[in-house]
Amino acid sequence: MNKAKVVMFFYALGAILSMISIGLFVSVVGATGTQYNTIGFVGIFLSIVALCVVFMQGMKQKKKFVAAGLLGDPEEN
Repeated sequence: MNKAKVVMFFYALGAILSMISIGLFVSVVGATGTQYNTIGFVGIFLSIVALCVVFMQGMKQKKKFVAAGLLGDPEEN
């Protein structure tokens, strides 16, 4: 497997974990009542920020890999 694909896999894994953490913090807000609302809302916000950062970095890296010819259709090369 191409090393560029492994790097992109880790970006995808980071995005998945960020999405899972959003769901986890939504459940903290919904299930525990008012005691942990602040932790839940801060966690949701930070998870969304982390998701955006992972997506932005992944797209930048993908653009670099495509420009270098490491990703894309092998028939085009």
